[in-house]
Amino acid sequence: MFTPDLDTPEAQQVFTRRALLLGVGQLGIFGALGARLYNLQITEGNRYALLADENRISVEVLAPQRGRILDRAGQVLAANTEGYRAVIVPAIARDLRGVLQRFARIEPLSFDDIERIVQRARRQSSNIAIVLAQDLSWERLAEINLNAPLLPGVRTEPAGRRQYFFGPAMGHVVGYIGAIERRAMNDNPVLRLPGMRVGRAGVERGLEDELRGKAGSVTSEVDARGRVVRIIDQVEPRPGRDMALTIDTTLQSQIMAKLGAFRRASTVVLGVQSGEVLAMASSPGFDPNAVASANDAAEWAKLQTAPDDPLNNRAVRGLYPPGSTFKMVTALAALEAGKIDVRERLPCDGLFEYYGQRYRCWRRAGHESCDLHKALRESCDCYFYELARRSGIEAIATTARKLGLGVLHNAGITEAKPGLIPDHDWKRGRFGRGWLGGETILAGIGQGYVLTTPLQLAVMTARLASGLDITPTLVQRPSPMTAPLQMALPALQAVRRAMTAVVNEDGGTGARAQGEEGGYLLAGKTGTSQVSTLSRDSVQVDIPWVRRDHALFVCYAPVAAPRYALATVVEHGGGGGAVAAPLSRAIMDLVMERDPSARPVEPVVQSGAVAPVAARRRGDG
Repeated sequence: MFTPDLDTPEAQQVFTRRALLLGVGQLGIFGALGARLYNLQITEGNRYALLADENRISVEVLAPQRGRILDRAGQVLAANTEGYRAVIVPAIARDLRGVLQRFARIEPLSFDDIERIVQRARRQSSNIAIVLAQDLSWERLAEINLNAPLLPGVRTEPAGRRQYFFGPAMGHVVGYIGAIERRAMNDNPVLRLPGMRVGRAGVERGLEDELRGKAGSVTSEVDARGRVVRIIDQVEPRPGRDMALTIDTTLQSQIMAKLGAFRRASTVVLGVQSGEVLAMASSPGFDPNAVASANDAAEWAKLQTAPDDPLNNRAVRGLYPPGSTFKMVTALAALEAGKIDVRERLPCDGLFEYYGQRYRCWRRAGHESCDLHKALRESCDCYFYELARRSGIEAIATTARKLGLGVLHNAGITEAKPGLIPDHDWKRGRFGRGWLGGETILAGIGQGYVLTTPLQLAVMTARLASGLDITPTLVQRPSPMTAPLQMALPALQAVRRAMTAVVNEDGGTGARAQGEEGGYLLAGKTGTSQVSTLSRDSVQVDIPWVRRDHALFVCYAPVAAPRYALATVVEHGGGGGAVAAPLSRAIMDLVMERDPSARPVEPVVQSGAVAPVAARRRGDG
């Protein structure tokens, strides 16, 4: 073997340079390693420690149990029942598509469902579970667990199911829960839980924050394969609050039975002093159990395409011209502005002319001459055309809003609509044109642009009856003191006397709302909302149903000491006096029967002769 001779100066010089270069190289390498170690352990030690903890520590959000919904008597309207669901963890499944195909032989999954789950697994962490099926039957639950070795990553777990009671009678009030929309997700981690459901309609949606509760969490240490080593900390979820409503379920069911005689109708009943909603009925209704079920897509599609739109809560979303029920607003606007005196009489020959335009009264022959009492009692259009002309749209709009029209009343249901009380600014903003005098004439009798909901009409009636600025509510809560309505008492009293005459005096358009002799007195106002010009000169039964007028009636009782107010709308029902008035009386009878303070007899308090029902004339009002 050849051994270099290091004894020569040249060889030693070469060796020394190589050793120096090697030493410098080693020093550089160890310096770089040291700098990197310093950077990892000292400079960025906290950051990498946090990343290491994230790999080692798992935090799982625990969903809270949803609160129950009860009626005013404590009957359960919505509660949670035991249920199970199947989920899959893609990280454990490995062959995700193959596992899903095997799972589909037990619990049906379409090709589109499988593709959707695969795509979702690619977009999110593979350790996050994805829901495969909800509301599993005991048979499916057992079959999935039996085939667990063939379904890696699939597990079954408890998942409470929402159950609703009283079916279609309470569907619109209680509402239902459903999957959360992606755009509605926020930083609340509980909303991102697999299969999380939130309120989508009714009280379930309106009181979502209180019903949902507060999420809990489990902090655990896991190994490299994601298996739990130990539980570090656990915070139990706080269940949602049980919410007691003001609704009387028995009364609601009885009213729904009455409304069932018509294709589309709605009624709202309020406590005059408190604003509590005793009934909020919209027909046709729907069973929220069918909507809330994740497995009944066919039933959901059927409800969405049903011809009479049973998912629409007409009590708070139905927009109708109020017709003659609006005439109390016009009367109060004129009285408050000093444009009319209750004793002043105005002529009515069946026609009202305004700048060459002719506006007819519902009674072709006219009402001869009317003061305020007669005009409201017999619903004279010409009288209110003149009051509208004198008052102007701004005064009418201001009075309407004081009475709760054109104002949003969610009452605990967020899908309520505000209606429409037009004025100069609205017209300019909506159409870019100025307000016309003829539009004021039409608004004065509740036509034209004016739109209201049954809830708003009930609020208007309750405020008229009580003289209080009541706010409707569906939730039993301590109510603050209600402020007086900012209107002159003599004006309110004049309107109340006239509303009593509508039902109880000869010639009143609401004669069919009078009860039996010796019973309580009811005050009200009829309304007929024109839908098309075809109905103007035709008998209602002779024209297509969809072109018939809407029938409206608002009322309160008892007259001497008002406790309840209600508003009823029958879509395409024809005349308010012929259809909505007797229906409302029947509903008020149900209300009074359930009132422990009701009196069987009340003396007549208004002036004028009270005629038997058979002798009364019926107006179109």
